[in-house]
Amino acid sequence: MNETFRRFLDGEIDPLEGIMNVAEEEDSGRKELTAAMKRRHRTVIGTSKAQKLMRAEKESYYRVYNVVAVISCILLIGVLLFTVAHLPRYGAENPRATEVMDRYIERGVEETGAVNVVAGMILDYRAFDTLGESHVLFTALVCVMILLIMDKKNMRTGYEDYYTTTRERFHDLTTEAILRNVAIVLIPCIFVYGLYVLLNGQNGPGGGFSGGAVMGSGLIIASAAFGFDRMDRFFTARVSAWITFSSLAFYSFAKGYVFFTGANGIPNGVPKGTPGNILSGGLILPLDIAVGLVVACTMFGFYSLFRRGTIGGAS
Repeated sequence: MNETFRRFLDGEIDPLEGIMNVAEEEDSGRKELTAAMKRRHRTVIGTSKAQKLMRAEKESYYRVYNVVAVISCILLIGVLLFTVAHLPRYGAENPRATEVMDRYIERGVEETGAVNVVAGMILDYRAFDTLGESHVLFTALVCVMILLIMDKKNMRTGYEDYYTTTRERFHDLTTEAILRNVAIVLIPCIFVYGLYVLLNGQNGPGGGFSGGAVMGSGLIIASAAFGFDRMDRFFTARVSAWITFSSLAFYSFAKGYVFFTGANGIPNGVPKGTPGNILSGGLILPLDIAVGLVVACTMFGFYSLFRRGTIGGAS
C-alpha cells in the first residue's frame, strides 16, 4: 500500500485511469444510442409523412376518378337517349332503313362478283368489320397466351424445368385405340370438308369463319388422338405465329388498297370473275382463306394453351 502511494506521489500511476475510461466509454455509448434514437425518430417521422402523402394522393385520385366516371356515364346515357329519341317508331315504315339492304340484294352480284350475298356483304361492303373481328381473335389468343403460357420465366418451383412442366398432365388419349383408329378415318374427311366450306364461301353458305372452325376442330382431334409430339413436328408456335401474322397483314393491305382506290374513283384492277365459279368474287376468296387460317390457328392455340400451357414445342 505504501509502495502504491509512493508511486502515486511520484506520478508513476493514475488511480482514476480505469474508472475514467469506463466512464468515457459509457458516455460515448450513451451518445451513440441517443443519436441512433434521433435518427430512428426522424425516419419514423419521414415514413409517416410519406404514408400520409401517399394516402392523400390516393384519396385525390379516387375522388377525381369517381367524378370523371359519373360524368362519362351521364354523357353516354345522354347520347344513347338522344339516339333512341330520333329512331323511328316501332312498326312504322322507314324507307331509308331498306336502302342498304336493297343495294346489297340488287347490285351485290354485280359489284362484288359473289353469288352469296352474305359473303359479299361481310368481305366486300363491310370488310373492315370482319378485319376487326379477326384482330379480336388474335388479341384474345395473345391474352390467353400471356396468362397461361409456361416457359422458363414462370416455373412454379426451382426444381422444375420446361420439359417437366410441358409433359402430359392429363389422361393420355393417345393410348386409346378406338380414338386413334376413328381419327385416322375422320381427320382427312374433316379437313376436306373444311377446305370445301372455306373455298365455297362466295358461292354458298360457308366462308372463312365456318371453314376455319372446321379445320381448327380437325387440328384439335389430331392432337388428342396422336399427341402433341407429332403435332409439334409440323405445327409449332413459330408456324402458328407466322400464319396468323401473314393472314392478318394480307387482309389489311388488300382491303386497304381496294378501299383507297374505290374512295378515290380509281379502278383497283382486281377481276370479279364469273359469278358461281370458285375463282370469282374478287378478293373474297383470298380473304376467306386468310380469315379461315386465323380462326383455325386461334382454336388450336386455345386448346393447346389450356391443355399443356404452350402452343408448340418450338417457339
